[in-house]
Amino acid sequence: MPECLFCGIAAGEIPATVVLDGKRVIAFRDVNPQASTHVLVIPRDHYPNVAALASAGDGLLNELITEAHQVAVAEGIADSGYRIVFNTGPGAGQTVGHVHAHVLGGRPMTWPPG
Repeated sequence: MPECLFCGIAAGEIPATVVLDGKRVIAFRDVNPQASTHVLVIPRDHYPNVAALASAGDGLLNELITEAHQVAVAEGIADSGYRIVFNTGPGAGQTVGHVHAHVLGGRPMTWPPG
């Protein structure tokens, strides 16, 4: 998608602080962090939301979740606990139309969220 911010990051055309650089998945620090650790994990290919990614059925959603866990391990928050969040649609707070998982941790998380 030529005008997608996250496609530009995945292609290396837009700078980001990358913490994981895989063949099909890339992870980078959120520019507006909501926790001590706030990393976005995205597929390199464009999917507008998590439902579209799940419908693709090629194992990429599983890979994305696995890599999100690896980010939590690398960031030192796996043992204390972390949250993986997918916002789907503007009413849920999705501001970029490219599926992304937020890996959040490093502080106590409350419930319900926002």
